[in-house]
Amino acid sequence: MTETVKIKSPVDGSIYAERPVATDQAVNAAVERAKAAQAKWVDVPVAERCKYMLAMLEALVGMTDEIVPELAWQMGRPVKYGGEFGGVKERVQYMVEIAEQALKPVMASNPKEGFKRYVKREPLGVVMVIAPWNYPYLTAVNTIVPALIAGSAVILKHAAQTLLVGERFQKAFDVAGLPKGLFQNLVMNHSQTEKLLASGKIDHVNFTGSVAGGRAIEKAAAGTFMTLGLELGGKDPAYVLPDAKLDHAIANLAEGAFYNSGQCCCGIERIYVHEKVYDDFVDGFIAESKNWTLGDPTKADTVIGPMAQARFADFIREQKAEALRKGATAHLNTKDERDVAGSPYLPVEVLTNVDHQMSVMREESFGPVVGIMKVRGDEDAIALMNDSPYGLTASIWTRDLERAEKIGDRVETGTLFMNRCDYLDPALVWTGVKDTGKGAALSAIGYDNLTRPKSYHLRQV
Repeated sequence: MTETVKIKSPVDGSIYAERPVATDQAVNAAVERAKAAQAKWVDVPVAERCKYMLAMLEALVGMTDEIVPELAWQMGRPVKYGGEFGGVKERVQYMVEIAEQALKPVMASNPKEGFKRYVKREPLGVVMVIAPWNYPYLTAVNTIVPALIAGSAVILKHAAQTLLVGERFQKAFDVAGLPKGLFQNLVMNHSQTEKLLASGKIDHVNFTGSVAGGRAIEKAAAGTFMTLGLELGGKDPAYVLPDAKLDHAIANLAEGAFYNSGQCCCGIERIYVHEKVYDDFVDGFIAESKNWTLGDPTKADTVIGPMAQARFADFIREQKAEALRKGATAHLNTKDERDVAGSPYLPVEVLTNVDHQMSVMREESFGPVVGIMKVRGDEDAIALMNDSPYGLTASIWTRDLERAEKIGDRVETGTLFMNRCDYLDPALVWTGVKDTGKGAALSAIGYDNLTRPKSYHLRQV
């Protein structure tokens, strides 16, 4: 009997789509096609490779009307927000814009008579992208496009929850006329993925997902010496200073906490507020949070849809219950008949009287709940922001640029924001520290991580 992968829709629990898992023979054949195609692709000029990427982008954006409701049914994001393509366009276009400069050889900084010395950036070969469901286009494109521009071939294994995204990418590349074998979307199970990573046939893998998933990737790849890009967990903090523009901070932090039902890699999960403005901030934040109401994601006026899977919502329910047992106060207590154990429908929640003995303030929630703590000053805030196993982003809310930079120097994070959050700028490297993983994406540094250096030391005699 053929093994399949099914998408159980969070909207109504129905099976939205089902696809057969590729056979081992099909997986092996795909890798061989990728290797053969990459050997020719490396001779294609960077400018020509970029044209294919822009054509793919045009084809992908052209599917927006189909993709938007498709995403709602697959992972629950309301149709109100469209299909991620504002960010996808920004990232693809920027990586195309900087490609030739970022990939050109680096000449030795101290010229020597009679010598030509430089470092060339060589493609890695076959790159595997293991993409997540929460931002299934944005996260995947971070590696797919620069890897292809850099001269590698790409194999995509998308999350089971968003299987159809991989098919959309494949169709867009096919419409763009990308040479066969350079990009291939495969439906694989965990065992096949681990076996492929252990085979030595993959030169680089980029994975976005859980810490446990990252450890499994490292274990599977052990001994192959492939390079790794791992974006794993997050527990992103915010610190609101006394001079912050409160209405701006409140509106943006509520969006950072609750957009996409809180299922954002760099979403706000904990907020530390200076005691001088704590009461005003909490009152305003609670009022703002009441606007984030739960509904059917296929309806145009819905702002919060169900979480992607019921078990994710149940985990938040457990975190909230533990916090309440330990003395936290819940401020919304939204009554919704769908909010029951085993349901992906979960209203937003704001908790105060929280501390770091509670899971909700230290362990990743990845859902529509946020805890707010009062702090006496910068030292308290910095210590609490760093009291987490994760470090993806952190945000400082103040009018004092110099103070924000000084605080940022001491916060253990991959990106430091001031007066904004939950955004990825393709001109800046996307990376993390501690259990958030390793590697880097986007910017010129992203190209460095998707190439290998090769030195040329040429002497004339």
